[in-house]
Amino acid sequence: MPKNSVDVHVGNRLKLRRTMVGMSQDRLGQMVGLTFQQIQKYEKGANRIGASRLYQFATLLDVPPAYFFEGLEGQPVTARDGRTLSAAVPADSPTASITREDVELLKAFRGLPHQGLRRRIIDLVWAMNGSSSEAGQTAAAPQAALAS
Repeated sequence: MPKNSVDVHVGNRLKLRRTMVGMSQDRLGQMVGLTFQQIQKYEKGANRIGASRLYQFATLLDVPPAYFFEGLEGQPVTARDGRTLSAAVPADSPTASITREDVELLKAFRGLPHQGLRRRIIDLVWAMNGSSSEAGQTAAAPQAALAS
């Protein structure tokens, strides 16, 4: 049976936040009375997270419940039976597959105290990727920003 795209997205967001706060699957499971295997199933989107459980996770991970749905706006949704209700979260979505490396980079990045430096790093990474930033800047802008 295919996974529901919303369940996969919510599970990825759960994994991202759990990892960001440095909590293991086992610890989160203990806090809500589940095994780490059940947490794994939630994070992979194999099992749907009920509303009350999602609220528990939000409280424990110090985020509003809406956090788990961020990035879904306007995205089509695939039902478990494979029907497209409005299609799946794209495979290239930022939350489609979050790795430990992604989380490590985000933690280090958030630790940078100067917002201007963070902006220059974002521009540099976009330039290295051969793309302009999502803010509409050109790939040449990071070089100029770093030269200043």
